[in-house]
Amino acid sequence: MKMFQRILVATDFSPASTPAFEQSVKMAKRDGALLLIAHAYQEPGLVELSHAPARVYEEWDQKLREGVERKLRPVVEYARKEGVEARAMVLTGFADEAIIEAAKQQRVDLIVMGTHGRRGAARLFLGSVASRVISTAPCPVMTVRSA
Repeated sequence: MKMFQRILVATDFSPASTPAFEQSVKMAKRDGALLLIAHAYQEPGLVELSHAPARVYEEWDQKLREGVERKLRPVVEYARKEGVEARAMVLTGFADEAIIEAAKQQRVDLIVMGTHGRRGAARLFLGSVASRVISTAPCPVMTVRSA
């Protein structure tokens, strides 16, 4: 029996994301699950572009999106070479909210994400996307700590 049919792995392209991605590939391969590889980016702020024409905003956003798509391509290809059905997902907005919304829309069975392992003041000031996802996710969340 398959445990998971749809797994969403969130990546910020940092080294902390790598162990989570590797774990998600293993699990998707084991279960024959679809692996959704997601990255959320912040759209350009209106304050930064308040005096710029709309086309400048659109061009900036398009360049950000293309950069994310370019970074996701080899990650998706790696998963496919491992025998996993994989798709890239480019999300916009605050990472935790975008991940939760994607998980709901795609009806995922599991979210996998890395943790940076910050402590003390760094964690307090920077927050934790993983902790916010865990507290609001519509499905189980597996966190994988970076080395």
